[in-house]
Amino acid sequence: MSFTIAIIGRPNVGKSTLFNRLVGQKLALVDDEPGVTRDRREGNARLGDLEFTVIDTAGLDEGAKGSLTARMQEQTETAIGLADALMFVIDARAGLTPNDRAFADFARRANKPVVLVANKSEGKHGEIGAMESYALGLGDPIQISAEHGEGMSDLYDALRVLMPEPVEEPEEFDDDDVIVSDEELAQRPIRVAIVGRPNAGKSTLINHLLGEERLLTSAEAGTTRDSISVEITWQGRDFRVFDTAGLRRRSRIEEKLEKLSVADALRAIRFAEVVVMMMDAQNRFEEQDLRIADLIEREGRAIVLAVNKWDLMERKPHLISALRSDADHWLPQVKGAPIVAVSGLMGEGIDRLMTAIQDAYAVWNKRVPTAALNRWFEQAVDANPPPAVSGRRLKLNYITQTKGRPPSFVLFCSRADAVPQSYLRYLTNSLREAFDLPGTPIRITLREKANPFAHKRRRPS
Repeated sequence: MSFTIAIIGRPNVGKSTLFNRLVGQKLALVDDEPGVTRDRREGNARLGDLEFTVIDTAGLDEGAKGSLTARMQEQTETAIGLADALMFVIDARAGLTPNDRAFADFARRANKPVVLVANKSEGKHGEIGAMESYALGLGDPIQISAEHGEGMSDLYDALRVLMPEPVEEPEEFDDDDVIVSDEELAQRPIRVAIVGRPNAGKSTLINHLLGEERLLTSAEAGTTRDSISVEITWQGRDFRVFDTAGLRRRSRIEEKLEKLSVADALRAIRFAEVVVMMMDAQNRFEEQDLRIADLIEREGRAIVLAVNKWDLMERKPHLISALRSDADHWLPQVKGAPIVAVSGLMGEGIDRLMTAIQDAYAVWNKRVPTAALNRWFEQAVDANPPPAVSGRRLKLNYITQTKGRPPSFVLFCSRADAVPQSYLRYLTNSLREAFDLPGTPIRITLREKANPFAHKRRRPS
């Protein structure tokens, strides 16, 4: 079982910067504004030969019962409960504050090993603040600079004492020598990003899937800032689900922090295999929804449309079929994408949503046999030949699939730059229908077939 360390401390002392340093990636958002981190985030950390799980937490702060600040502190308390040890971080440049002293008592009451970390210790002012931290009674401070990577060897020594001795494992074969079967691939977690406009109910849905209040939710838009990943097992299948910040129109994004949150959400889309685009049932298929769906298609990810807050809708006959018709009308580039009515709050439609995610993932990975593909191609071209351009007909030779994820094809032809986009759309829609590829992005790349006579010069007349 992995050794777990929670990073705690008041806001803006550099906890997320230290988290990023330990995991070796910029996973957590970092900004000078206090209170950027709200949900707790876990990551696999490595320091020298030490490997452990690290939890980034919201800054310890006092708030009224039921407020967002109070619920952020509850998330921090949960992280402390899960941890085997704590890293209590202070800002050495700012020196000790009353909050540092109060929360040092809080850390002591947790009855777990505590490593006192004096961050931002570089320079003369940092040295003075680090000396003050002895007054907390948490032992010798480890002076570091998480931003510049200074003091990591001292932190290693402090953590090495706390952690159990590593278990010697038998030597393993190189991964390059291991053949991974299709069954093993099928057991790997499906990476799923939940995206949408602010306040569409993304975090509420994930909390219902987990069966706990893992992510902060609020009626106020913009509660989620970081893209938080959680592990979910649903009916024997593993998923890694990313909650993301709401995506607004670019013209409305003014604050630097929101720009960072949006950039983090876009990275989650690029990392995902399936993207669930959530819409508000009462305000569905708005302009921003269409922009988000177009972004997902351009990134080549499998897409599932989820219409949330369905419990608030008046039930009318044929309402679900009307959703299907609206989706195909407004999103022709992902025609046939699965659309599911859900209620993240009440748990309605969750089974259908998870099934749709697995179906979309299977289609996204699909490969078409070359023989069947070229039989289709001949029939499609015979039924609707490409138009002549500048009085010269286009010759389409053959087509082959180069990869899946998403299904991608190369079409060999003459005069690739002259093939109209309208004809490519015809081929794409025909492919989608012939090989049951609903909703997934389809890529067709044009390539000119080599002319064996191109090197011969025309004889002079």
